[in-house]
Amino acid sequence: MILHWHRRDLRGRDNRGLARAAGDDPIVPCFVLDPTVLDHASAVRVRCLLDALAGLRAWYRERGSDVLVVRGEASAVVPALAAEYDASTVVWNEDYSGLARDRDRAVTAALEDDGIAVETVHDAVHHEPGSISPNQGEHYSVFSYFWKKWKDRQKAAPIEPPDAGDLADVSGEPLPSLDELGFDEPEASPPTVTQERARERVATFCSGPIYRYADERDYPAAGATSRLSAHLKWGTIGPRAVYAATERAADRAGSADEAASVEAFQRQLAWREFYAHVLAYNPDIVTENYSGYAAEIQWRNDPDELAAWKAGETGYPIVDAGMRQLREEGWVHNRVRMIVASFLTKDLLIDWREGYDWYRRKLADHDTANDVGGWQWAASTGMDAQPYFRVFNPMKQGRDYDPDAEYVTTYVPELADATPAEIHGWHEQTPADRERIAPAYPAPIVDHADRRERAIEAFERARGDDPE
Repeated sequence: MILHWHRRDLRGRDNRGLARAAGDDPIVPCFVLDPTVLDHASAVRVRCLLDALAGLRAWYRERGSDVLVVRGEASAVVPALAAEYDASTVVWNEDYSGLARDRDRAVTAALEDDGIAVETVHDAVHHEPGSISPNQGEHYSVFSYFWKKWKDRQKAAPIEPPDAGDLADVSGEPLPSLDELGFDEPEASPPTVTQERARERVATFCSGPIYRYADERDYPAAGATSRLSAHLKWGTIGPRAVYAATERAADRAGSADEAASVEAFQRQLAWREFYAHVLAYNPDIVTENYSGYAAEIQWRNDPDELAAWKAGETGYPIVDAGMRQLREEGWVHNRVRMIVASFLTKDLLIDWREGYDWYRRKLADHDTANDVGGWQWAASTGMDAQPYFRVFNPMKQGRDYDPDAEYVTTYVPELADATPAEIHGWHEQTPADRERIAPAYPAPIVDHADRRERAIEAFERARGDDPE
């Protein structure tokens, strides 16, 4: 027998590790609900995980097999499964977070002690960490250089799944419930994350919206983004399948602008891979600034302001819309993620780690590499980050990217009867006008212009510059 240990690859198609396991011996698929990993999870993500596992189980059962879902420390239960099924080898796809690597080292050591071979492959990225690098280093820290090589490098085709005859005739126990795993039902209503839904999402996106992506992706009300992030996080679709679909879309493009729009989306796929490469060589970036400063940044970390940000009660409409979308859907539009992150780290001068932790708990699509990369980008502490003096004006962002306030009013119903001009000018309204327009919606908790200057001064002090 060969044991294939599923982790963030909850699919049968285009699965490099599963394909590697196929051979003369039957494959026993398994998944481990490891309490050490679940300690870092959240209700909304575990909800998505269980949906993905149910979909994966159905896929295997259609082929006369099953995925064995077991609970316990991976370093104990994986060797136990291997012994139970007399497996000669355990195969899995690499993960890049520090937590995953610590787990995998422990599992590898336990298996090798038992005389069981381990094979690992890179599946979540097109090009494994270290394969796209400058001459003098292990990875690029500037995306544009990474993108040029990533774009020009050949991509592998999607990988065929094993035949039904390659799979062992096994039967697993029923999946546990959220309650049995120690989680309440999530506040958010996340998308259903399964292989079938992922393929449908790719097909829908590549049949039309991808051709508008370059022009409309920054407008949260436009519906022009792929909404694939949760599927990529859980691996219900593989990176090769997604890229192949975009290449077919490029072949069907009716104009140079449409082809360029497809490439703009592929660029976002490359950003995900860029952050994965950086995390693979810098696991400490989950808790430490990637870019050093001469002194510590003096974060304010005001608890009341942090609470207002989390609740979507800052008095800045597009910020509050984003925070409420997070609460309701477990997902936030990427432009809005940048806006709310800039507001937290610059206007409120609250440590990016507070924002990262809140999003980690609330996002259905939380991906360590992508999320820590985005938060450090916004905070001007990360790789290829925005300059510290670039501070998003949340009112201008609202006017520019939600001019009709359609997105804002979807998530902030207190402003439903206000005009776009009143919404985007909320910071300039008098108390009497605010009371007349939307009495239930709060006044801005800070003055953006003042806080922008204070943030720049704080970063200049950390750099060792004289703010004067």
